[in-house]
Amino acid sequence: MPPLPSVSGTRIVRALERHGFKIARVAGSHNIMRHPDGRGTTVPVHGNRDVAKGTLRGILSDVGMTIDQLAP
Repeated sequence: MPPLPSVSGTRIVRALERHGFKIARVAGSHNIMRHPDGRGTTVPVHGNRDVAKGTLRGILSDVGMTIDQLAP
């Protein structure tokens, strides 16, 4: 598995939106994303701070994608 890049929460939200995910709701600084097929995940958006590698790995696992698929 290639190393995960440093990515901000805002960029993850935008990438997921390109793949059909919508922001279902916002709880504090966390965007809850849902896809029409039922997949969902929570993305922490803390300004321009990067998401931790383990959290990014969990988000990718939740949505069933690889980092290459997430990139434009």
